[in-house]
Amino acid sequence: MDSPYRLHYAPDNASLVIRLALEEMDLPYETALVDRTLNVQDSVAYRALNPNGLIPVLETSQGPLFETAAILLWLADAHGAMAPAAGSPDRAAFLKWLFFASNTVHADLRILFYPEKYVAAAQAETLRAGIRPRLRQHLRLLDALAQEAPDWFSAQQPSALTIYIACMMRWMALYPTQADRSWFQLADTPYLQKILQQLEMRPATRAAIAAEGLGVTPFTSPTYANPPEGSAT
Repeated sequence: MDSPYRLHYAPDNASLVIRLALEEMDLPYETALVDRTLNVQDSVAYRALNPNGLIPVLETSQGPLFETAAILLWLADAHGAMAPAAGSPDRAAFLKWLFFASNTVHADLRILFYPEKYVAAAQAETLRAGIRPRLRQHLRLLDALAQEAPDWFSAQQPSALTIYIACMMRWMALYPTQADRSWFQLADTPYLQKILQQLEMRPATRAAIAAEGLGVTPFTSPTYANPPEGSAT
């Protein structure tokens, strides 16, 4: 690699979270497109980096990393940015909410987006109907946290957690493309909405918009990605 990091990405996938983190930290990196239209994520070469065949992978001097929260936390600790430092009195609270985002919110989103991976196709809509109230409750909890405005989850300064939540809220508004999405209304979470509005004005977000064709308001009024390379689905 010519840069210290190589991000294996697909437009508007979970790799977007890592791109935003790299941009916010002003770290040099290169990208490698994972072309989902060709199922590159299932190739032998890609599975050598991530045996689960999921996006993203971040190649580093310590080897390839996968799992979005793990990459975020590794970058934050490696560069002393976007998370409370180890030993900080804020560290425990930050970690529990970061892993809530990863293990609970993101996991439930995967069920909403890909129910056929969990149940028979005939039961997919029933499963989606059951997961939407859970997601609404997750958002209520996160909005209450945003109202408290800890330094690591506020509109003033982005953290690994804020960019992760912002991306997931973008996807809630857009996907699945052929399913009911009326359950999600940004106005229901006004404190999260403030975070998203502030993120949209940051240089890191503008860089991601240009790289992945995300539209001018990718979090508060998102449109489907029109990337210069690859496909979001």
